[in-house]
Amino acid sequence: MAVLGRGEGHGGLTILHALGAGYGSAIGIDLSTRVQLRDSPVKKAPEDEHGLLPAVEAAWTAAGFPLPEADELHWAVRSDLPIGRGLKSSAALAVAAIRALAEATESKLENHQIVDIAAAAQLACECSLTGSVDDAWAAVEPGWKVVDPTVPAAQGVLMEGQLEDSDDWAVLIIDRGPRELTPDPERFQFAAAQFQRAIAAIEQEQIFPAMVQNGRAVATAMGDSLGRNLSNDLGILGGRACGINGSGPAIFCILLAEQESSINRIKRTLEPRGWDILQTKIWTSEA
Repeated sequence: MAVLGRGEGHGGLTILHALGAGYGSAIGIDLSTRVQLRDSPVKKAPEDEHGLLPAVEAAWTAAGFPLPEADELHWAVRSDLPIGRGLKSSAALAVAAIRALAEATESKLENHQIVDIAAAAQLACECSLTGSVDDAWAAVEPGWKVVDPTVPAAQGVLMEGQLEDSDDWAVLIIDRGPRELTPDPERFQFAAAQFQRAIAAIEQEQIFPAMVQNGRAVATAMGDSLGRNLSNDLGILGGRACGINGSGPAIFCILLAEQESSINRIKRTLEPRGWDILQTKIWTSEA
């Protein structure tokens, strides 16, 4: 059994939800999905409910790139990201798989090409309504971008930057379990005025306020009053930016890493609810 190629893609936090705002924006976190592309079966088949990995292979060849010269192709996947929580696990998997294909075939791709192939694959297998272009950018390189998902990735970056003092922040992810509701585009349009507040904040490069406003808009669109109330409570407990991530149900809380007492207080407060809490940080370097 030979490993033909390896790849990695990062999870992320939502700044703007493309379904509601029209523009998407996300920033990577230090949780990732890692894949190996092999020429023989693996012991544990990857969890791929939507068929994203075959969709990546199809999008890869549709973009004009060759598949590896092997009789069979098999995927091995390891991930820090819970699936179906809004933590960009699909974009991370797509990006990781594309990088593995690139290594296996000695193909040279720019990041915008990786993003385009990832978006095409996610649309094809219907695990995303927008292609999750912003999520793919967050999976492929550090920093935040505001993107127009309706144009090719190379042309769609409207704003970009790095989160100030990124290394100073801790990120808590509250995993409330698998998603039970599918996002409804009409409900997201109903919350358009709230999403506009998030857009106004990011136009001023006020990233944390944009994340908070976006989270509140998503709570409205998803009918998740518990998520909104919990996000507000986390703010009271010391969070600088808290909200529903992606389409939920996971909730993020960003606070200063040096505030260990606040971090521990949040963990103790949520412990009786039985939710998993992941602690990570903003992804700042590809090294």
